[in-house]
Amino acid sequence: MADNTAHTVKSFDEDIAQLRTIISRMGGLCEVQIGAAVDALVTRNVDAARQVVEDDKRIDALEAEAEALAVRIIALRAPLAGDLREIVAAMKIAGVLERIGDYAKNIAKRASVLAQAPPIEPVIIVPEMARAVIAMIKDVLDAFVDRDAVLARAVTERDRRVDDFYNSLFRSLLTFMMENPQYITPSTHLLFVAKNLERIGDHATSVGEMVHFAVTGDHIVDRPKTDDTSTFSNRT
Repeated sequence: MADNTAHTVKSFDEDIAQLRTIISRMGGLCEVQIGAAVDALVTRNVDAARQVVEDDKRIDALEAEAEALAVRIIALRAPLAGDLREIVAAMKIAGVLERIGDYAKNIAKRASVLAQAPPIEPVIIVPEMARAVIAMIKDVLDAFVDRDAVLARAVTERDRRVDDFYNSLFRSLLTFMMENPQYITPSTHLLFVAKNLERIGDHATSVGEMVHFAVTGDHIVDRPKTDDTSTFSNRT
């Protein structure tokens, strides 16, 4: 699915390659940040959590770099059709990745709080959920770099698994809180951690949709959501 068509102006190809590189670096940092934040949560390592918060600045800086380069390419090269779609998608993806970095930072902040509270058993679901969203980010950024619409669409379909993790953790924590009301505060923090991961899955899905449109010019219109926590209380 990769599009290897060269442009007449070699520097145009170099600019596009640089833009893809920046987006890939942002994605790689997001993967590291999510993994580090969840590891800090599980190991109850406050120093590691603080480092994740500090490192978020690197993602912010790359977003600004990607946006500036994209604007310069549009102004100087006047790209058309697929090229324009890719550049606009890159700007949007950079913004989405910056938000993903913010979610990782939020997880790290809650990890610091949870480290001061007694451990709670449902936390064991969180690392699996994190691995799922990290894999989505990796694959969707590969799809962007390789202009692979098939892989991009496949990533969007994997969001169901992340929703399933969230639904499962929501139920586990709700039961846990009812049986152990003294753990309501840390359980609530853990629910927010799970919600951050669920939102990261949503954002990875959005990137997949952007990549699919950039490559094909067609929108994905059949995106399902399986987060049913809003109706859970009505069935208990």
